[in-house]
Amino acid sequence: MPDRIDMNSDMGESFGVYKLGRDAEVMDYISSANIACGWHAGDPMVMEQTVRMAKEKGVGVGAHPGYPDLLGFGRRRLDLSAGEIENYMLYQMGALYAFAKAYELPLQHIKAHGSLGNLAFVDLEASKAIARAALRFSKDIVFVALTGTVMVQAAREIGVRYVEEAYADRVYNPDGTLQSRKIAGSVIHDPEKAAKQALTIVKEGYVIAHDGTKVGVRPQTLCVHGDTPTAISILQKIRAELKKAGIAVKPMGQ
Repeated sequence: MPDRIDMNSDMGESFGVYKLGRDAEVMDYISSANIACGWHAGDPMVMEQTVRMAKEKGVGVGAHPGYPDLLGFGRRRLDLSAGEIENYMLYQMGALYAFAKAYELPLQHIKAHGSLGNLAFVDLEASKAIARAALRFSKDIVFVALTGTVMVQAAREIGVRYVEEAYADRVYNPDGTLQSRKIAGSVIHDPEKAAKQALTIVKEGYVIAHDGTKVGVRPQTLCVHGDTPTAISILQKIRAELKKAGIAVKPMGQ
């Protein structure tokens, strides 16, 4: 059983007058923030505010780039070449880095958002494109890879620094990918159920898929989605259970 784990959440996904998530509250319970870079969500004002909050809370700052699809929130797949994916990632990392640098913070990590992330779970070339962008940006940046998928292979082949990730609040497929959000019940709202899944992942090294299959996982970071209505209760319960188990919560960059 590990003695530490990172907890990450997607942040900064409001846009203009549209507010999404409870970032100020969520920030109290996580150690790494995946901040939208303006293409699937977020804007310069939101990015600045979110980076500032992360610094105040001692939370690691990471880029959460996705497809250029504000209307679809980055959850619609676009037909892009590997080169386009790589450069789209670099562009968005650069945008967020400007705000991180303004607050004298490093850009700790990169985690692909939405449909692009789902593609990276199963498409080695897409994963390698994202990993290449990360390595081109900085040899110190951490590439977040869904544990047990081709993302890990891509990270190793490209030679980028990486951590493996698992989800506390998502239902899994037997192959270790996430069940589609289009299927009812794919996002876990019950704090007890999410905390049980999180502790099983961290302490036992597996997660139970929707069909009962036991899927092996060995993550260094856990994700909880901040826009889930019960996100705060889920985070509070997970943090309490980790504390009881003697597992510290630290940013993945450490």
